[in-house]
Amino acid sequence: MKLYITKIILGTFFLLTTLIPAQNISENKYLVKGNCEMCKERIESTALKAGAKKAIYSIDKQTLTLETSANILAEDILKKIAEAGHDNEKFKTSNETYQKLPSCCHYERETLAEKPSATDNHNHLKNENEFFVKGNCESCKARIEKAAKSAGAKSAVWSAEKQTVLLDFDSSTTSANQILKKIAEVGHDNEKYKSTDEVYKKLPACCLYNRETELGEKNENIHSDHIENVPAIKNSDTELNQLSSTAKENSIAGVTLTATKAATSLNKKETGLVFNIDKKELLKAACCNLSESFETNATVDVSFSNAVTGTKQLKMLGLDQKYTSLTKELLPEIRGIASAYGLSLIPGRWIESIQLTKGGSTVTNGYESITGQINTELIKSAEKSETSLNLFADFNGRAEANITHVEPINDHWTQTLLLHGNGTFGDTDMNEDMFLDRPKGTQINTAYLLNYNDLERSGFGSHFGINFVKDERTAGQTGFVKKLPQSQQSLYGVGIDISRFQVWNKTGYVFKGKPYQSLGWMNQYVYHQQDSFFGLRNYSGQQQTYYSNLIFESIIGNTNHKYKTGASFLYDSYKENYLINDFKRNEVVPGVFAEYTLTGLKYTLVAGARVDFHNLAGTQFTPRINFKYDFTPKTIVRLSAGKGFRTANVFAENQQFFASNRNVQIVENGGNIYGLKPEIAWNYGASLQQEFKIFGRKSTLMVDFFRTDFQDQVLVDLDRSPQQLTFYNLNGKSFANSFQTQFDFSPFKNFDVRLAYKYYDVQADYINGRREVPFMAKHRGFVNLAYATNKNKNEGFWSFDTTLNIVGKQRLPGTSTNPIEFQIPVYSESYAIVNAQISRNFNKKLRAYAGGENLTSYHQKNAIVDFRNPFGNYFDGGMVYAPIMKANFYVGFDVTF
Repeated sequence: MKLYITKIILGTFFLLTTLIPAQNISENKYLVKGNCEMCKERIESTALKAGAKKAIYSIDKQTLTLETSANILAEDILKKIAEAGHDNEKFKTSNETYQKLPSCCHYERETLAEKPSATDNHNHLKNENEFFVKGNCESCKARIEKAAKSAGAKSAVWSAEKQTVLLDFDSSTTSANQILKKIAEVGHDNEKYKSTDEVYKKLPACCLYNRETELGEKNENIHSDHIENVPAIKNSDTELNQLSSTAKENSIAGVTLTATKAATSLNKKETGLVFNIDKKELLKAACCNLSESFETNATVDVSFSNAVTGTKQLKMLGLDQKYTSLTKELLPEIRGIASAYGLSLIPGRWIESIQLTKGGSTVTNGYESITGQINTELIKSAEKSETSLNLFADFNGRAEANITHVEPINDHWTQTLLLHGNGTFGDTDMNEDMFLDRPKGTQINTAYLLNYNDLERSGFGSHFGINFVKDERTAGQTGFVKKLPQSQQSLYGVGIDISRFQVWNKTGYVFKGKPYQSLGWMNQYVYHQQDSFFGLRNYSGQQQTYYSNLIFESIIGNTNHKYKTGASFLYDSYKENYLINDFKRNEVVPGVFAEYTLTGLKYTLVAGARVDFHNLAGTQFTPRINFKYDFTPKTIVRLSAGKGFRTANVFAENQQFFASNRNVQIVENGGNIYGLKPEIAWNYGASLQQEFKIFGRKSTLMVDFFRTDFQDQVLVDLDRSPQQLTFYNLNGKSFANSFQTQFDFSPFKNFDVRLAYKYYDVQADYINGRREVPFMAKHRGFVNLAYATNKNKNEGFWSFDTTLNIVGKQRLPGTSTNPIEFQIPVYSESYAIVNAQISRNFNKKLRAYAGGENLTSYHQKNAIVDFRNPFGNYFDGGMVYAPIMKANFYVGFDVTF
C-alpha cells in the first residue's frame, strides 16, 4: 500500500514538473518579411540568439512561429530580427540595414513603408487595442462592430483593408478577450478565437472570407483585380474602400470597376476566365492604340491583315476578331462599319484597364460574344487634379501626343479630358516593292467624361461620355497623290477617311438598406462614316447605332442566390456603297434576359439566357452557363458553354481583300442580310488554374481548352479562284479547337516570366471540301520577360521588358491557277519576332522609354502578289501572314503634373 501511494506521489511530482514550465512557455505567430532560405536562416538564428526556445519561419506564409519562456518578451526578439534586416509586425528595420542584405533577400517593403523603425523604442506597428479579425464586406463590418459593442466595447471600428478591429473599452467592465470571443461567436475568426464551422457556413456568401490565409494577410475579396460595382463610374481606391462591398459584387449594366494590383492577373472570383490587364501592362510596349495593347499578352493574337492598308486585327481562340465582343465602358464599340479600323481609334494612353474574357460572356452584355469579350475602361478617376503628357516618335516618321486630365470637381463630381493626335509622315518601304509598308496620315481624337458618385448618401451614380474622331490615311504606291483622282494618275493608291462621333451615359441606383439590390440603365448613340477607295474600287459606309440596356439585380432569400433581369434594345442603320452597288438595311433588335447566380462554399454557378427579336434574323434564343469550383483557394476549375449569334458585315469586315483585283461574289442563301443568314455558334470551354510557390514566390499555371462549332457561318472563300472573293453560308461543319497553357512565375524579386504555348485546329467545309482556315498557325509560342530595379528614395527605377513570339506555318489561299511567277506556297514558313523596351522612371511624375519592334527583322518578302502591275488581274495585297516592316525603333516621354 505504501509503495502504491509512493508511486502516485512521484508520478504527480513528475507530472507537475512537466506542466509547470509548459505553462510558462508561450507559442505565437508573427508576421515577418523575408524572401528565401537565407532569410529563413537569418531570422531563425537571430530569434534563438535573442532567447527564443523555438523559432520556425515560413517563407510561404511570411510568418515566424516563436516559442518563448515567461521571462523573454516576443517584442524583444522581433526587435532583434528587425535590427538584422527584416521588417515585422512590431518593428521596421532601417533603410541602411535593409540595403546591406544580399539582393536575393530584398523583400517588398511598400506595405510597411510608413511604419516605425526598430530604433524607435518599441513603437508598435499595430495599436495596443487593435486586433486581427477576418472579414470581407460592409455586412461583415456591421456584424463585427455590433458584436463588439454587445460585449461591452464603447466603440469598434473594423477595417476591411487592414483586416483589423480597433477597440475602445473599459477594462473594468470587459476585456479584449471577451469582445473577440463574441466576434468569433458571430462568425469571424480573429487572433484570439476561431469561429465554429457551423456558424461560419451560415454567413451570407459575400461574407465567406478565406479561412486558410494567415491573419493579417491582404484579403483578396477586398483587393481583387476586378471589382464589379453599381454606379457605372470609376472610383479611386479611397472611394472603393468606402463603398458597400456587397454592392461591389453587384453589377448594374455589367459596369466594372478595376482596382488592379498586378499588371496582368486572372480574377479568381470570376466564374468565367477573366484576365485583368492593368495600365502597368500597357506601358511595357509602345501601345499607341488598342490594337497594340496585347503585345505582352499570350491570349490574344495580333496580326497584320493587309500589306497595303497596314491594318492590324486581333484573333482569339483561333478565330477572327469579329467573333469577339469588343466593348468600351461595356458598351458596344468595334463592330459593323468600324470592324476594320476601330482598334486604331482607341488611343493606348487613354486606357486605364482592359478586361479580357475567354469564351462566352454574360448574357447581360448582349448576344454577339462568341469567342469572348474585350472590354476597355478609360481613365476617369483620381484623388486630386492630375494632368499627364505623353510624346512618342519612331524612327520611320510616326509621331503622336497624348494629354489626359482628370479633375475632381467636388466630393461627388469628377471630370476627365482626353486628347490624342498622331501622324505618320515618312514613306516607309523596307521591302522595296514600291508600296508603303504602312499608311501615311493623321488622326485627331478627343473625349470628355463626367462622373457622379453619391452612392453613400442617395445611392445614385452616373457616368457620361462624348467622343469625336477624325482619321485620314493614304496608302498604296510611293508617290501617289491623294488629292488627284485615281483615274488621273498611274500610281495605285488607297485613301481611307473616317469620322466618328459617339455619346453615352450609364446611371445606377442602389436601393437604401439593400446593398444587394440595384438598378442600372445605359444608353449610347454612335455615328460612324467611312469614305475610302482602293485603286479604282470605291467603298463607303455609314452606320448609326442606338443601344440601350436596363438591368435590375437582387437576391432570392440571401446573397447565395442572386439574379439579374432586364431588357435591351439595339438599332443599327447601315448604308454601304461598293463599286456601283448600294446596300441598305436597318436592324431592330429588342431583347429580354435573365441570369441566376448560385454561390456555395467552394463553387459558383452562373446560368443565363436571353431572347432577342431580330427583325431580319428572326427570334434568337441565347443560353449561357459558367461554373467555377475551388478545390482549394489555389486550385480552381472552370467550365463554360454558351451560344451566340451575329449578322455578318461582309464588306466592312473584309476590306483587307479590297486591295486586290478579286471580284466579289455573294452566294445568297435566302437570308435578309446580303441574302445571307445570321451566323450562329456554340462555344464550350474548360480550364484549370493552379497556384503554387517556387523559391517562396507565387507562380501560376493556366491550362484551358475551348471549342467553337458554327451553324450558318458566313465563309470567306479565297480558294475558289485567286481572282475571286466569295461569301456564302456554311453547308456542313465548321469548328475551332483552341488549347493554351500558360505559366507565370517570378524566379526572384522584380523579375516576372510568362511562358505560353497555343495549339489551334480550325477547319471548315468550303464548297470544294473541308480545309484548314487560312492565315491561322497551328502552333504558337510566347515568352515575356519583365524586370524592374528597386525604387530609390525618389520613387525612381529602371524597367526592362522583352517579348518573343514564335509563329508556326500557316495555310495560304490557293494560287495554283496563277502564272507560276505569281503563285505563293501552300504553307508559309515559321518565324519568330522579338519586341523589347527599356524605361526609366525618374520619379512618380517623369518617365522616359525606348524600344524596338520586330528586332529579328523578319518580314514577308513578297507580301503583295504582282506588285509591279497593281491594275492587273493577279495583283493581290491580302496575302499577308507575317510582318511587312523590318525592325523599327521608338522613343517616348511621360510627364505628370
